[in-house]
Amino acid sequence: MTVEKEYTTKLSVGDVTLEQRDIEMLDAIDRYGSMHKAADELGRSYARLQNRIVEIEEAVGPITDRTRGGSGGGGTELTETAHELRRRFERHEAELDGVAQVTESVFTGTVADRTGELATVETEIGPILALVPGDASDVQVTVRSDAVVLTDPEETPRADGTSLRNQFTGTIERLDVGDAITRVTVRLADASTIQALVTESSSSRLGLEPGRSIAASFKATAARGIRIDSQTRA
Repeated sequence: MTVEKEYTTKLSVGDVTLEQRDIEMLDAIDRYGSMHKAADELGRSYARLQNRIVEIEEAVGPITDRTRGGSGGGGTELTETAHELRRRFERHEAELDGVAQVTESVFTGTVADRTGELATVETEIGPILALVPGDASDVQVTVRSDAVVLTDPEETPRADGTSLRNQFTGTIERLDVGDAITRVTVRLADASTIQALVTESSSSRLGLEPGRSIAASFKATAARGIRIDSQTRA
């Protein structure tokens, strides 16, 4: 099973939470230099837009600099505080976008052996060495796609000679190619799959394509066991 993540970008300042519509409001004011024009373009009432600005300013200070009419016609500009809010929101959004690209492969199993925090979990794809809570017996093991390393099966080092203690051989089922990163779905035993993220250069070097045999490896510390009760597992 593969779990996709979805996130919504928000910034909290005191009692005020800034969301995408607030950033769109600031963008429109900056673009048109007018709160009235921004409200019209966004399809919002001027009163509501103005009230939202007041709410935000009570938390962070002035975000608009308004000039009354005259020879220049007046208008509204954003303050440096507003620009910094936009930059922070964009940075946070970029960070979350990166996280959202990471999927988790999930394998259900039973703890067979334990050494401290690490346990061997018997799963549908075989034994996985993972970090497992001390009181857990039935668990779901999650593995992030950015923690999976793909190698040619003939060039993969022995598990006891590398930190990549978990190693499985499978067949590439699907490639989702992006601008710089490719998401690779590998079919393992028992019709289960695991996903990995690789760079474009790694994909080219390995000659990745559907149907190719590939080894998928990951560290024990990259596999996390989550306790489940036997009734849920059944």
